[in-house]
Amino acid sequence: MPSNPANSDLPAQTEAPAGAGLLDALQHQVAVFARRAEQTRLGGIGQARNSMDRAAYLLLNRLDLEGPMGVKALACGMGIDSSTVTRQVAPLVDSGLVKRTSHPEDGRAVVLALSARGLARLEEVRSSRRELMARVTDGWNEDERESFTGLLTRFNVSLSELMSAVADAGPAS
Repeated sequence: MPSNPANSDLPAQTEAPAGAGLLDALQHQVAVFARRAEQTRLGGIGQARNSMDRAAYLLLNRLDLEGPMGVKALACGMGIDSSTVTRQVAPLVDSGLVKRTSHPEDGRAVVLALSARGLARLEEVRSSRRELMARVTDGWNEDERESFTGLLTRFNVSLSELMSAVADAGPAS
């Protein structure tokens, strides 16, 4: 690297590992994305914009896609603690978006299911968010949308697996 007399009082930079520039750019773009997502909450377009928080959306979506299930199964599938699911589901039950029923085989166990009202609300929010995604990716062709979705899914799965492995390893000694 050529010497820069204006910066001669700065410590010499060590050579970055191969690919560091690209990884720095990636972590920066992820940070920008996280900030933008938090600013907009990726809530959609129109009246439904920002009308459902992320936790509620993810819970309702999972119940819609996978059907009724217990708190433990829901927590496990989402990679969060059962107490967190219980806390997040309570207002959804209170507002009639989720219903609690008894497990068909074990009457003591509780099963959570999406109510008709919950499904209607979820569809309204999905439609709004779909419109937002259409606008954000306006000018992208279908291959670009598929590629981005595939890579983002792969990124999220890898991040989830890494966080699970770190959690399973326990605290560092």
